[in-house]
Amino acid sequence: MRIITKRLILRPLENKDCNSLIENLNNLHVSKWLLVVPYPYKIKDAKWWVNHTKRQWKDKDKKDFNFGIELKEEKKVIGGIGLTKVDKFNGTAEVGYWLGENYWRMGYGSEALEVILKLAFNKLKLRRITAGVFEGNPSSGKLLEKFGATYEGMKRKSHRCKADGKIKSEIIYGLLKEDWKR
Repeated sequence: MRIITKRLILRPLENKDCNSLIENLNNLHVSKWLLVVPYPYKIKDAKWWVNHTKRQWKDKDKKDFNFGIELKEEKKVIGGIGLTKVDKFNGTAEVGYWLGENYWRMGYGSEALEVILKLAFNKLKLRRITAGVFEGNPSSGKLLEKFGATYEGMKRKSHRCKADGKIKSEIIYGLLKEDWKR
């Protein structure tokens, strides 16, 4: 599955993306906001993630849709976005995303999230999306709010970040289809 926007291509990861993943994730300014991404981020980590997502795409009863975010202009992956824990019976899923630091504040996150929400609500017919954001990362929360997501609470000291080893609180956002701002 490929989703094409004005500047981006959201697509399954390939082996050729490992160097771009390392280039963008081997940065504590990025990885400290992600739950399971180690720092330093090495070739073995990139290969594992690419292979893991390839297996997910082959599942008949898909519960995870993880995409690389390719910048058309550069023809390389600059980030990732995905729907995980897709539950078609309940009509729910979680969304997560990241961008390399050199690509922050350029609108790429909005462009990618907009089409992922279209996939979730229009194609997969989901009714609710949740997202968790580590406390201290207001940009991610503002991105979610831009599309109509609502602050629903905080899970205090709920996770240990793999990149920096710190215990962090997770801010929970929810987005119902009827509140979605396209």
